[in-house]
Amino acid sequence: MEQICLTKYSHGGGCGCKIDPAALHEILSKVPRFAEVPDLLVGIESADDAAVYRINDQQAIIVTNDFFMPIVDDPYAFGRIAASNSISDVYAMGGTPLMAVSIVGFPVNKLPLNVMQEIMRGGVETCQDAGIPLAGGHSVDNEEPMFGLCVIGLINPKDIKKNSSAQVGDVLITTKPLGIGIMSTALKVKSLSQVGYEKVVQVMSSLNKAGAWLGTQSSVHALTDITGFGLGGHALEMARGANVSIILEVRKVPIMEEAWTLATEGIVPGSAYRNLAAFGDALQFNGGLSADHQLIFTDPQTSGGLLMAVAPEAADAVIAKLKELNCLVAEKIGRVVAADGASTVIVEGS
Repeated sequence: MEQICLTKYSHGGGCGCKIDPAALHEILSKVPRFAEVPDLLVGIESADDAAVYRINDQQAIIVTNDFFMPIVDDPYAFGRIAASNSISDVYAMGGTPLMAVSIVGFPVNKLPLNVMQEIMRGGVETCQDAGIPLAGGHSVDNEEPMFGLCVIGLINPKDIKKNSSAQVGDVLITTKPLGIGIMSTALKVKSLSQVGYEKVVQVMSSLNKAGAWLGTQSSVHALTDITGFGLGGHALEMARGANVSIILEVRKVPIMEEAWTLATEGIVPGSAYRNLAAFGDALQFNGGLSADHQLIFTDPQTSGGLLMAVAPEAADAVIAKLKELNCLVAEKIGRVVAADGASTVIVEGS
């Protein structure tokens, strides 16, 4: 196939395309709410990863959709990354995916059709890795290429893991390193090494399968995945949902080494600055972390890792199981504390 640079055809890529969190909050604040639906167990109210609807006492359906523009130039890799990111929202609720349908936008007069075929091949193979069929979808002729999935999952209602159930004293654990947005930006400006490219594609393409096991663990109190608002933003959602505060320890947070270096060179996506501005004083940095490296904590992660709040006495056992399940990392990165007024996320250390 002719070498195609997909990122040339879109104004932004991956989860960095998300609407500014402040603007999104304003939009959603004016969206009409339905009257109470008793069987809608998770809806729009808590900025959670997916909707959950109870079928009976033992079963609930998880529904999510996610799509974005290319974050890498290779169509096949883009398809795998977009599919992994979409399926992750089911895992982030503690559920098991059942099936998916695709969401496709493609500029049919700009790009050869075999490019879309390669994107779809990547998506199908990732669905196969997750043990589910890609069973259909919808496509439009669009100026910019886009791809993603609507994913249906299943969970026992008692196993649902919201992002808003953290408890004071909990330990925070994550399963993938940070730096995805920074390294993707470096790719676009041709400043990313080949080793760095292979690493970031591996990270983005990896499924968060451990989420299905985490859903069965009563010691896991809250669960989400780290995507477009960065670690700082998704930790803040977790804190606000539970009316607590969160402390992150810089030295314990896994960060891809090349991303750390690229940040000092100013190679950072604009959405990292946008996120930082949107969070304001709710995201605080203590301990001399440079302005460049602060942006790693608001860097948008595409198909990022899981972030969980775990009872402290169970944290080591959970980490051991995550390693057994082949998570890329399994690290304690912080803790949940009582809020002193409004919920905050405090990044400690340098």
